[in-house]
Amino acid sequence: MDDRKQKGMLPSQDPEINEGKFFAVVGYVSILCFVPLLLKKENKFALFHGKQGLVLFVLEVAAGILRGVPAVGDVVFALASVICGILSLVGILKALMNEYWEMPLVYEVSQKISL
Repeated sequence: MDDRKQKGMLPSQDPEINEGKFFAVVGYVSILCFVPLLLKKENKFALFHGKQGLVLFVLEVAAGILRGVPAVGDVVFALASVICGILSLVGILKALMNEYWEMPLVYEVSQKISL
């Protein structure tokens, strides 16, 4: 990110972002988070968004499992679905705007993922 600023390059001119944009967007669509992680490992932009998408997917799966818990399971699932949905939507918009957006809490976890 800093290299681009030092070179005076706009995000829309960065070839790495342009090449990885489609994969970055797809990374936020549930199980499709594996697409950028497997097909675009060398692209920093796609990998950045793919890792965050993976964390959201794991949270969605965990919420689905907790749904089986009587009484609170449905509430937890509904709340997690809304939160993950909103974060995914914002992530897609940020990827379309050529931005590296560090999601609150999700980013820290995603940085611990090594492929």
